[in-house]
Amino acid sequence: MRISPALLIKTTLVAAFSAAAGAGLLVAGFFAFDHYNPPALPGNAELSKEVLDADGKLLRAFATRAGRWRLETSASDVDAEYIKLLIAYEDQRFWSHHGIDPRAMLRATVQLITNGRIVSGGSTITMQLARLLEPRKYRSLSSKIFQMARALQLEMRLSKNEILNHYLMLAPYGGNLEGVRAASLAYFGKEPKGLSLAQSALLVALPQSPERRRPDRFTARAQKARNTVLKRAANSGVIAVGEIERAAKTQVSSTRHALPRLAAHLADALVKKEPDAQRHRVTLKRRLQRRMEKIVKNATRRFNKNVSIALILAEAQTGKILAEVGSPDYLDANRAGWVDMTKALRSPGSTLKPFIYGLGFEEGLIKPETLINDAPVNFAGYRPKNFDMQYQGEVSIKRALQLSLNVPAVLVLEAVGPARLMSKFSQAGIKAVLPPSDQPGLSIGLGGMGISLKDLTQAYTALANGGRSSILHSNPDKSPKNSSQLLQPVAAWHVTDILSGTPPPSGSGASGIAYKTGTSYGYRDAWSVGYDGRYVLGVWVGRADNGPVPGITGRRAAAPILFEAFAKTGFEKTPFKHAPPGALRLENAELPITLQRFGKNFRTASKVAGIGVVPELPPEFIYPPAAARVELERSPSGAISPLVMKLQNGRPPFRWLANGKVLPGRSHKRVALWEPDGSGFSTLTVIDAGGRAASVEVFIELAQN
Repeated sequence: MRISPALLIKTTLVAAFSAAAGAGLLVAGFFAFDHYNPPALPGNAELSKEVLDADGKLLRAFATRAGRWRLETSASDVDAEYIKLLIAYEDQRFWSHHGIDPRAMLRATVQLITNGRIVSGGSTITMQLARLLEPRKYRSLSSKIFQMARALQLEMRLSKNEILNHYLMLAPYGGNLEGVRAASLAYFGKEPKGLSLAQSALLVALPQSPERRRPDRFTARAQKARNTVLKRAANSGVIAVGEIERAAKTQVSSTRHALPRLAAHLADALVKKEPDAQRHRVTLKRRLQRRMEKIVKNATRRFNKNVSIALILAEAQTGKILAEVGSPDYLDANRAGWVDMTKALRSPGSTLKPFIYGLGFEEGLIKPETLINDAPVNFAGYRPKNFDMQYQGEVSIKRALQLSLNVPAVLVLEAVGPARLMSKFSQAGIKAVLPPSDQPGLSIGLGGMGISLKDLTQAYTALANGGRSSILHSNPDKSPKNSSQLLQPVAAWHVTDILSGTPPPSGSGASGIAYKTGTSYGYRDAWSVGYDGRYVLGVWVGRADNGPVPGITGRRAAAPILFEAFAKTGFEKTPFKHAPPGALRLENAELPITLQRFGKNFRTASKVAGIGVVPELPPEFIYPPAAARVELERSPSGAISPLVMKLQNGRPPFRWLANGKVLPGRSHKRVALWEPDGSGFSTLTVIDAGGRAASVEVFIELAQN
């Protein structure tokens, strides 16, 4: 049957019109569907809260309320090779299609028919994002059509970069991991910006079957899937063949790393303070924070299971906190690890003595070489004693601070006034708390008050800053704000000059820092705070429940941690500030007569204040006692061990005699050694600066070998 040209044209026009009408109806139907049934947009997905360091590096992440790890991610956060592999494997025409790739759909259909199974999927990245946003319980043809419609809708509303970024953030990677960033941190312990080719290929393979290919459970399957991705990359030519061959030989690790959880106490506090914020930036440095936490963790091995440690490292001039460790382990119940001991109020022991002497320098009462008497004294019933229960006699202020003697510090505190010290701290923004209903008294000089490690470290910024303290903070948007002058520059320089000469603890090398230690009453708190010209670091050791730790001291417990931490910051030591005008190192004889000995000035002031000073008594032997029989050892070479002589009272310097023979030198100490010639009776004599003498007669016996 022959069809006329006119009929053919008519039939063609009808068919074209019908197709156009059908297409029009399809388009109209789609837009009606889009109007009444808009897609769920990915911006509503809950993300893990993050705490970032000063450089934007992740310190701590928090799982979502559903227990998922889902971190904010964009293509710029991921290695470029990963993006190449992803596009080559999942959606080669991603940048050109509009949500559906007809060629990929046709290829997948033909492969299904010819192989009887699914060889490759026809889903685009946009379709996969649609499925992630609105998951369906069952896979079916209707579900696939729905995803295609949603993909078209998403492409109408989002740019290609936005679609890619949301996929990178929501794709499943096994367990509670969602998004390539969470997966990279969990499986490789690093951000996806630094992925290797083998690692990138594994992460491309996982979303296709995240539970069956989890490398921490099914390592062999994961490796096989990864190699399939690499093979396809080789076929498409996006990666050099030589690189792919090397990557394919790399073994997949079964390790799953914990996501970063540094600065636990600070991170918790920030999230509680601003629960709606998704990201929090702080001044801490991840490298330093990790090192300081490791040092604190390792240091706990030296103590029992109840002992906690806290540490703060800060820039002295800006007050920026660079590392902050509240406890060795946040989850350690024995140490009450959840308690942030950088903020807990504790007794500071002797760590306030530098500021007491600083005020003495500031008021012109003392100089470093001024002599002060370390001897028993009674302040209306308050009788301070040294830590070792011994007295050194007349010593320089410099020596008194370096030895951390208690009596000289209290003498100077009485002269400058404890209320003035407390006022200085308050003006500098340093919180120091007295017991209820108490007024500032002399006991604050030896730890009779409460202060936190953070506030104490802040006080020490003044010593590094020429007397001006800086408010410690962890807010990177906060401009540096100096508090009021805590000490005058000359006074701060004298204190630093003294503390920088304090010998380091046993086993710690010289570090170029000035530091002070402290131990609270009852061995409850051990402290050490040190600084150079730029950084200040504070350490506290003790129990979170304020229980005693027998034998713990600042020098033995906290100072070694301080020196190790300073050494491992990686910083070059910054020199201390140059001596300001008026700051001179003068010997005692070069000082004005009124500054050569503090005792005279103090006695004058004490009459006005009504202080009961112990009367100056003549010297008196306390060892050996009169008529004592003292047994001494004789070495194999015949040398006789020396006899230790101790006295109390009297005014230094002292001259010692044995059997009428003057022993070499004059000493300010109340302890001396004498080597006898042999056994028998001997007369020992001491004469003080006032010409008063004391004598005892003893019998020396030599032990038989």
